[in-house]
Amino acid sequence: MSHTGHDKWLGLAWFGLVWPGLAWFGLVWLGLAWFGLVWHGLAWFGAVWRRATGATTGAFCLLPAAFPNTIPAVPEIALTTLNARYAHAAFGLRYLMANLGPMRERACILEFDISQRPVDVLEIVLAQNPRIVGVGVYIWNAEQALRLVADLKRVRPDVRVVLGGPEVSHEVDQQEICRLADFVITGEADLAFAELCDKLLNQNVRPLSKVIPAELPQMDRLVLPYELYDAQDVARRVIYVEASRGCPFSCEFCLSSLDVPVRNVPLSPFLAEMQKLLDRGVSRFKFVDRTFNLNLNLSRSILQFFLERYRPGLFLHFEMIPDRLPEPLRELIRQFPPGALQFEVGIQTFDEQVAQRISRRQDNQKLAENLRFLREETGVHVHADLIVGLPGEGLECFGAGFDRLVELGPQEIQVGILKRLRGTPIVRHDAEWGMVYSPHPPYEVLQTSAMDFATIQKLRRFSRFWDLIANSGNFVQTTPLIWRRGNRYSGAREGEALREGEAPAVPGVPDEQRLGSAGASPSRGMGISPFQSFMQLTEWLFARVGRQHGIALNRLAELVFEYLTAHLGLPVAEVASSLSSDYRHACRFDMPEFLRPYSSGVASERRKSSVSGPLPPRQARRLDRA
Repeated sequence: MSHTGHDKWLGLAWFGLVWPGLAWFGLVWLGLAWFGLVWHGLAWFGAVWRRATGATTGAFCLLPAAFPNTIPAVPEIALTTLNARYAHAAFGLRYLMANLGPMRERACILEFDISQRPVDVLEIVLAQNPRIVGVGVYIWNAEQALRLVADLKRVRPDVRVVLGGPEVSHEVDQQEICRLADFVITGEADLAFAELCDKLLNQNVRPLSKVIPAELPQMDRLVLPYELYDAQDVARRVIYVEASRGCPFSCEFCLSSLDVPVRNVPLSPFLAEMQKLLDRGVSRFKFVDRTFNLNLNLSRSILQFFLERYRPGLFLHFEMIPDRLPEPLRELIRQFPPGALQFEVGIQTFDEQVAQRISRRQDNQKLAENLRFLREETGVHVHADLIVGLPGEGLECFGAGFDRLVELGPQEIQVGILKRLRGTPIVRHDAEWGMVYSPHPPYEVLQTSAMDFATIQKLRRFSRFWDLIANSGNFVQTTPLIWRRGNRYSGAREGEALREGEAPAVPGVPDEQRLGSAGASPSRGMGISPFQSFMQLTEWLFARVGRQHGIALNRLAELVFEYLTAHLGLPVAEVASSLSSDYRHACRFDMPEFLRPYSSGVASERRKSSVSGPLPPRQARRLDRA
């Protein structure tokens, strides 16, 4: 073979070896291209799924859009907070996100709750590799937020931390968390946060001041945040809404008194957003307005809107001014079906001197008329508030007010302990009235010159057991037996009932204090004092179990049964019948063993609730009896 022929043969052989290699390389290239397409598809699907469900490992994560070209691979802004519980949604963070403008595409919301460890929260936040972390700080998460920020600045000192929320809007120089943070925005930060992020990320400008007082935003300038409630929120969380901000009153214990003037959300866009929520299946709305019935035109328009769109299960919560309920508003309220409305009514105290001392204006006569109207002529669920430990209010005075409120018949009475919220002027009474508060959140009063520490501790237990028994709706029929006239501890001789309207004597308490400011019996029509009677039960329960938490319902029912029969001497059959009825109306099937001999086989069957729609349990238990 010639040299030339040999070279040709070698060239063909080489080409034969190279060609399969090139073919293999082409297949690999096509495979990698296909894998890339699949990867992008999965990434897009994951983004859509997160957008729809808000899911992420260990936290609620809200990303700004559903397509890869608008979702930041690494969000530059992480908005986070720890909610009091999972069912609550961070309304403030959604307002911040909604008003970020173009930067919204570079941000995400990470929600947690206070049951989660701050170090685990930190891991999820830093996994986003943000440049700015905004933290919402409230009285319920102040301690966890401090640990989160402290650890974050140790691990990633380069990340800029911006604080906001009521807890850090006052007394900034006294708080360690504010010292650790890069910036603190005080007040309503809806627009101020966006301005700060723009300076830091887009202009590369660092503000000279660490503390940034936010100007009160005009409500018509704000983008409403309701589209940021996703499918998971609609299905599982409380949906917060607001039609106004601020409060015209000056109650010294309340932060809302500092939020003046009152500003209303423009009605038309607000109602349009409410319609969208209804269309998405939202049935429970909690209005966070502090004075919903202040502007009658606004409140009537909103009530009329929901009345026209009522469907079974619709539930609306409002915070109301107790002595302002004119006839045009009453007319609308009457038309709502039972269970559709809940009014939270802040009474706080019936003592006029105490009310004047804390700059609270309240017409107790109109308040009583309004509560009677709500209970007698409407299906509204009334949740009324009283505060323990106000300056100068002693145990007897508080008890008289409590009895007066029981007589008015709200379904729930929340007995709260006075808190010294940062920035409130309640501190001006510290010296005169011996006010001593805990230095730790939630800053509750420990003692006053009118109530020593032991008394406030008893009232703390009273509040807890009242919530478990009277407020829960599990003992609706049984609760009034605790203070029924004629039991052994009625304040009269055994077997002798008190005269109509007569209040029992309290050792060492003058009649004018015992009977209250108005000089009339707080227990008129009830025979004896519900407050004194329930306080006796509280002390008996605590002596028996030594705790006020972690008591199973069956065990609590058995203890109530024992107290009413063995301690108060009420007829066993009557008490058993009452407790059995309560169990049936609560739709429970686990009839306690101690009640079965008295149930005659009827109470042991599970009763199907007649209430239609997903009402909250406490409201449904009471409505089912109507």
